[in-house]
Amino acid sequence: MAGIVHAACLAHDIGNPPFGHSGEASMGHWFSGKFSTPNGVFGGMDSSLRAEFKEFEGNAQGFRILTRLEMYRNEGGMRLSNAVLGAFTKYPVTADVQSKLKGRVSYCGLKKFGVFDGEAEYFSRVAKTLGLIEETGQDGTWWRRHPLVFLVEAADDICYNIVDIEDGYTAGDLEYSEVINCLEPLGGRSNREHKEYTKFEKIAYLRAKSIGVAIEACVDAFKENYDAIMQGTFSGSLVEVSSKKDEFQKIRRIAQDKLFTAPRKTELEVHGRNVIHRILEGVLPVYQKLADTGWEQSRLEGYELQLVRATNLDLRSVHNSYTAFHSLTDFVSGMTDRYAVDVARMVSGN
Repeated sequence: MAGIVHAACLAHDIGNPPFGHSGEASMGHWFSGKFSTPNGVFGGMDSSLRAEFKEFEGNAQGFRILTRLEMYRNEGGMRLSNAVLGAFTKYPVTADVQSKLKGRVSYCGLKKFGVFDGEAEYFSRVAKTLGLIEETGQDGTWWRRHPLVFLVEAADDICYNIVDIEDGYTAGDLEYSEVINCLEPLGGRSNREHKEYTKFEKIAYLRAKSIGVAIEACVDAFKENYDAIMQGTFSGSLVEVSSKKDEFQKIRRIAQDKLFTAPRKTELEVHGRNVIHRILEGVLPVYQKLADTGWEQSRLEGYELQLVRATNLDLRSVHNSYTAFHSLTDFVSGMTDRYAVDVARMVSGN
């Protein structure tokens, strides 16, 4: 079981685009604008599939990478075990079904969507093999989470909450006393003074202790809620029901008040949004030209063909608007921040 959770944890952010969650929002905003007046290539796709792009989701992109794009392309991808794929999928539902159920069914696995329509059949086979609890109604089919998802989610919650606080001090957004006041109640005071430690080293020490304590608390929470988790009725996070929930709430409050709104982060998000929009806009002519020529790649020429060569666009699976947009989002979401900046500069001429 530990190996399954470990593998799923390693993969959990693999689908995130440049600039993280703000990058997801930037991609979604660009597509939303295009679909508001769906001309050209944007008018050639079933409206039920638009949510996949208007609310672009790194979790679904991650499942796509693992099962389709990486290694054995269109033949199982990385060919991970069903258990790892189940533990990876926090949101076992497609965008269309999730949008229909929003506000009507309350369940943590429906907060977002985690599977694109193009990989829905693959996930269905995984779910059936694992025996995931299936929910089917007039709005479509979705599944209750694999029990190990809650451990993977807890690992993510523990790490990003605690490390965000440490990073906040390193970046100068938080005072030393603020970080200590967050981490000491969680990790506990040391029985040594550590006079030889610098402030950075003291925070690093507390970070490590806090992670260890939080892990134990979440394991205990998993055990205490085992029956509900196995029955598919548990609908929370282990951190939120653990003995350390108050300490994590304090960390989240200070992160919300001082980190997520810090000028440095805001400037990065604005910069990232403009970078991603320039890339999407700059590469779009390739897909519009493909649509105009009946999706015959051999008819690409001139500037559009230069764009394909310059950016190394992968067009192998493009044969309609839906696959075109996924080719575009595959391209962008696979970039590092630095590479995205370089590509944006090239395609926009800035």
